[in-house]
Amino acid sequence: MRQVAIDCFPESAWKYGEGWAVVVVDVIRATTSAVTIAATGRRCFTVESLKSAYALAARLECPLLVGELAGEMPAGFDMNNSPVELLALTDLERTAILLSTSGTRLIHEARQADARVLTCLRNWRSTAHWLAGRYDRIAVIGAGSRGEFREEDQLCCAWVGEALMEAGYAADKPTAAVVEQWRGAPVQACAEGNSAAYLRRSGQEKDLAFILAHVNDLQMAVVMRGNEVVGLPMHDSMPMCVASAGAEALQFGD
Repeated sequence: MRQVAIDCFPESAWKYGEGWAVVVVDVIRATTSAVTIAATGRRCFTVESLKSAYALAARLECPLLVGELAGEMPAGFDMNNSPVELLALTDLERTAILLSTSGTRLIHEARQADARVLTCLRNWRSTAHWLAGRYDRIAVIGAGSRGEFREEDQLCCAWVGEALMEAGYAADKPTAAVVEQWRGAPVQACAEGNSAAYLRRSGQEKDLAFILAHVNDLQMAVVMRGNEVVGLPMHDSMPMCVASAGAEALQFGD
């Protein structure tokens, strides 16, 4: 039986090892940044710690250090994990090294899974389309922050989970409850949580506006190959077998 589970926090990743594909969701802002970088064609590696970031940077020529810890840009970094600022850069030859408090740590903790897939509001539908029929067991995990399963991550997880359920995947009761809670919710629901409030307090509203305005504008799946973020345009990565019941379901609204 094909199954989908929605979960939260890096500490949960150990439950989804061999036989699972893990979808990492950190809408504000790690996976939005990673997906955005992949769309530009810039190489990108994720790291789980500041020590790892500095060590990798020492081996690369003029890397772009991107990210935050506890909301603050670490010393020596070039920029916070801002998708808006990333899109403004033209030096695409510089390899990005991405670090975040929860999102990149979740990517690292999920390394025992058969596949790690990164998604955000920009490519959630393409992610569900790519996954359906390709893997029998799929865990959609929100990165979480300060013990909270954040609204924007719940919404994105629910959209992916609902699409997979409509494609024939079974869900346990907690997963079905998250899907039902967010069924039909507008993307503006992401603007009501603590993550959005932080962006406003810190003068980073431009990233919140970007996230709310860019839903399903990228037709690509984004996967991890080792520690590297790799974008797969959908015309190159169609699912091997999508349940007929799911083909229409994947078209439900933003």
